[in-house]
Amino acid sequence: MIVLLTGSTGFVGQNLTPYLKRQGMDCLPVMLRDSKWQQKLIDNYTAVVHLAGKAHDTKNTSAADEYFQVNTELTKQLFDHFLQSKAEDFIYFSSVKAVADTVEGILEESIHPNPQTPYGQSKQQAEKYLNSQPLPPGKRLFILRPCMIHGPGNKGNLNLLYKVVKTGIPYPLAAFDNRRSFLSIDNLQFVVKWLIKNPDIPSGTYNLADDEALSTNELIRILGEARGKKTRLWRLSPNIIKSVAGWGDRLTLPFNTERLKKLTENYVVDNSKIKDALKIGHMPVSAREGLLKTLRSF
Repeated sequence: MIVLLTGSTGFVGQNLTPYLKRQGMDCLPVMLRDSKWQQKLIDNYTAVVHLAGKAHDTKNTSAADEYFQVNTELTKQLFDHFLQSKAEDFIYFSSVKAVADTVEGILEESIHPNPQTPYGQSKQQAEKYLNSQPLPPGKRLFILRPCMIHGPGNKGNLNLLYKVVKTGIPYPLAAFDNRRSFLSIDNLQFVVKWLIKNPDIPSGTYNLADDEALSTNELIRILGEARGKKTRLWRLSPNIIKSVAGWGDRLTLPFNTERLKKLTENYVVDNSKIKDALKIGHMPVSAREGLLKTLRSF
């Protein structure tokens, strides 16, 4: 079994490639920004895992058309090639942000998409194109919408939180009461494996998330547990924090409005549809277990 894998040099790709190889699959990396990528492909691949894309820029310095060129147009080209091939499965990694930037209640697949950023809009346009193309018999299309992915080697917001807590400075955002979903790389890999290996799973759009949603305050306590030290929480005025984040926007600092939103927003994602498709009652790794593994790797 040969899997074409885009985005193999990214965080998810670097983890997924050796994992799939351990499952008996050969992974063939594809560089879509190489203008001759189609000429370099072999004919006998069986599945495509499309990870490559332009990630959300938290500094808001990227031009909007960059997102659409990478996340939309390159996805169209790859899917068109898949439709003409003998491959059976196309797995596209979209994002929950292709549906909603903020969530009231719980995010389900049935919600009407309304992305507000070029990143989310470019992912949504790619989804629309994939779903608009007739799927030949024997082929399946999976659109996966992961929430915040983490694991060993991840350098995102969890790493930033770790560095803050490591200094011994009390966490200053404890006054923000929130709950959000995370996705362990272990659970992501588990899903991809069974989508490819189980021909009975139907095509569709699926949210990807760990089973439990956690507050950022709970996350900070788990971070302290990973370090073997108790963490302190400060309940500073949210208005003061928002003002500081505003200065971060103006001065292009790491802590800005976008970072504050990611740390304090409610974003709970329902994963029941993918579990029903896989016929499992729960993901193999709990949110707490996955986070401890990630944080201890720092």
